[in-house]
Formats: sequence, C-alpha cells, structure tokens
Amino acid sequence: MADVKIVMLGTGTPNALAHKSGPALTLVVNDQAYLFDCGPGLVRRASLAADLYDLPALKAENLNTCFISHLHSDHTAGLSDLLLTPWVLGRSQALKLFGSKGIKKMAHHLLMAYNVDIVNRRFGAELADPEGYKIEAEEIKPGLFYQDENIKVFAYFVDHPPFEAYAFRIETPNGIVVYSGDTAPCPGIADAAHEADLLIHEVYSHQGVQKRTPKWYKYHTSVHTSEVELAALVKKAKPKFLVLTHQLWMLGENEGAETGAVERRSNEIVEYLSAQFQGQVVSAKDLDLFVLHQKGRVSYSSLPQALKS
Repeated sequence: MADVKIVMLGTGTPNALAHKSGPALTLVVNDQAYLFDCGPGLVRRASLAADLYDLPALKAENLNTCFISHLHSDHTAGLSDLLLTPWVLGRSQALKLFGSKGIKKMAHHLLMAYNVDIVNRRFGAELADPEGYKIEAEEIKPGLFYQDENIKVFAYFVDHPPFEAYAFRIETPNGIVVYSGDTAPCPGIADAAHEADLLIHEVYSHQGVQKRTPKWYKYHTSVHTSEVELAALVKKAKPKFLVLTHQLWMLGENEGAETGAVERRSNEIVEYLSAQFQGQVVSAKDLDLFVLHQKGRVSYSSLPQALKS
C-alpha cells in the first residue's frame, strides 16, 4: 500500500506575509495530486514541492483536481494560475473543480476574463491543447460527493458566514484526513473530525483577539476558531494528530515589531493545545510534509527555510 503524502502548499491568511502563501494543501495518493483550496502561490509552491520531495504528481502539468472549501478570495485567488499555468506547461485535460454554490459562476467568469489569452494560445503559434484550459466545475452538497480508486471525499457544512462553507473528510487507503477550511466551532466540523487520523484545522489566538477593535473582535470570534475552542473540539472528536494552519496570531502594533513575536505566539498556541490534547500538535509552515502510513500512523518533516525559498 502506498503512503499518502500531504504537503502544506500554503498556510497563510489574507495577511500578505512573504513566507506564507495563501491557503492550499495537497494529498498525493498513487501519483495523483488532490488540491484543497487554491490560495495565491499554489502552482509555484507545488512545483517546488515536486522537486523537494520527488513528487511528479505536483508538477504543474499534472495538477488537475481541486476542492474549494468556500469562496473567500484568499482561498480562491490562485484559481486563474491553476487554470492557466498548468495548461501552458502541457496539461491536456480539463481542470476538475469542486466547491460551494457560486463555483460554476466563478469558473465561467475566469474563462471570460482570460478569453484573449486563451484564444491566442489555442489558435496562435503555440497551438495549445484544446482541452487543458477547460473547467469541469461542480457545486457540491453535504455527504459523499467525490470518489475514485484512491480516495473518497465527504463534505460537511461548517459555520463561516456569510458563505456556504465546507470541511472535507477524506478517506484514503491508509486512514482519514480532515481539512476544516475556515470555520467557527460547529457540529459540522465536530462530525467531520471524529476520530480522524490527521486533522488540519484553522486557529486564531484567544489572547490576540482581545486586542482587536470591536468590529474585528466580533468578526473573528464569529467565523473562526480560537485555540481554546479548538481544544474543546479535539477533546470531543479525538483525532490522532493535529495540524494548525491559517493561523491568525493578531499581534498588537508593539508586539508585531518584536523579533520572534510570531514564533512566540505560535508556540503559545501549540503549548496550550498540547496540554489539552493527547495527540501531537504541529504548527504548519509552507511546504511541510506529513506522511500518512498504513493504519493511520503519521510522520512529519519540515524543511529548513533556506531550502524552501
């Protein structure tokens, strides 16, 4: 049985941090890549991961299947890149795209926006492949909505208003991987995460949010999950391994200027969760690799930053 590899292609948020691309991750199963969310930088991160980890499935021309948790811009701004760059580099099949209500309209308008480029590449000197720029978009519903010889993907409604948003529970040959997308605590993510082998979940700092303005305090506490709330979730759901992504540290103006402030706040979140949770907790960085071995055992490696850039 082949190992299941999970690469964190982007662990960022809407904040434009140089070392964090937009939200995106991939599962690689039997030389097929499955992308989850499509933040800025996705294709180039995947290309780098293909070389770093010897994963040909992540070469641009092989990226052809993507699942979108919700339509916020930080989770979808890489779609035009995913649509066009792999095609330019040789993809010869349509991009399979799955997402919430509105994904078909988004796909249609992307094709319209890039019509001049598409026409020139199709009928100009390049004579680009006639299929590789197309999109097969499907609006999903809760429950099992995708399966092939490698995986099954189940969607669960989560609480991230005003969007129709989903968490994904992925059944692989070696165990269960769950990706929260963006969500406040809710029954949907609790159900999705139940006894998962690997739970990849967003988080914000309970300490940091106290210093936000009333508008942003109300927003973040309504649509995201603090480490305190996440601790309650994992106690109930009992996943084996917890990966933190889309982390909102919410450093104050003075804190943000301090060297090491982000690392310190991140460590505080990990330490809090580790004290509440029996499994391992990892604060993910871009290009971190998690391997799901047989019977749900997880191993983890993080490359030195010098190798990632």
